[in-house]
Amino acid sequence: MINWDAHICLPQHPQADFTPVAQLHAAGVNYVSLNVGGDMNPVSQVMSVIAGYRATIAAEPERFVLVSSVDDIIQAAADGKMAITFDLEGSMPLLDQTDMVALYAQLGVRQIHFAYNRDNSVAGGCHEGARGLTALGERMVQAVNDAGLLMDCSHTSVRSTLDIMAASSKPVIFSHANAYTLVRHGRNATDEQILACAGTGGVVCVSGLSWFLGKENPGAADLARHVAYIAELAGVAHVGIGTDICFQQKDLDDTPPGGFDPSHWWPASAGYRADSPPTFTPPTVWRAIAPELRKLGMSVNEIEMVMGRNMMRVAQQVWCGTGAHEPA
Repeated sequence: MINWDAHICLPQHPQADFTPVAQLHAAGVNYVSLNVGGDMNPVSQVMSVIAGYRATIAAEPERFVLVSSVDDIIQAAADGKMAITFDLEGSMPLLDQTDMVALYAQLGVRQIHFAYNRDNSVAGGCHEGARGLTALGERMVQAVNDAGLLMDCSHTSVRSTLDIMAASSKPVIFSHANAYTLVRHGRNATDEQILACAGTGGVVCVSGLSWFLGKENPGAADLARHVAYIAELAGVAHVGIGTDICFQQKDLDDTPPGGFDPSHWWPASAGYRADSPPTFTPPTVWRAIAPELRKLGMSVNEIEMVMGRNMMRVAQQVWCGTGAHEPA
């Protein structure tokens, strides 16, 4: 069985310590998507982070491997290594150029969403107005499909996500989003969004962040509750895990340059509180997810689908045929 974590964050710094990645691996995770930047990060920072992460992975080939196919992930698991790819949270690092998508793909990015909470030239953010996908956004969806990246709808407005799902020729995912019906936070996915995602053949991956689970110091039972809801609504083939754990390292300052304003990206009007930072499920949560899902009546086969097989299926469809290592 492959355990697939669709999104976590290390410090946005080229010297970030990969110990948390090793901790996830020790907890049973076989593959993880590492965020390398988003709309609040200038391209200079994103590229520096990618270069640093790639160097760390290359320096420890016995522990980590940068992959580009599902076959690579399976081989990494067999070799006892953690399989890694990168993701972008927002389209601003693309500089309004569709050609940038393929460039990031060559550097290891295999997943992207188009807006981080706020509107931009490509799509609307979940904490802004009701902007849909722009004309440039339509072209960006095509570029993402062509480059073989997973088209992610996390952090993006309801209208834009529905537009993206209509425009994409390949399955669409939410790499880290929970059920809005259970926790009414603007970052969570409505039933309409969940069903539309499933309609593309995609997967909604449940986040382990307290704000979106409605529970301080959340644990496996809190994730399992959202997994069970999405499985009941859209089918067990359309739910996965993206813990969204953000690992801080006190000696590294990864604040974006240029007058970064946290209140813009995480507005108080959307329920964020500067005096009450989020808490996250720990890496060890992975050992407890399966038992919690069993308590809710899921079979072993269904649990394996949630823990990784669903995302493997989507990645197989999206990543294959992109000039990367194609699955045999």
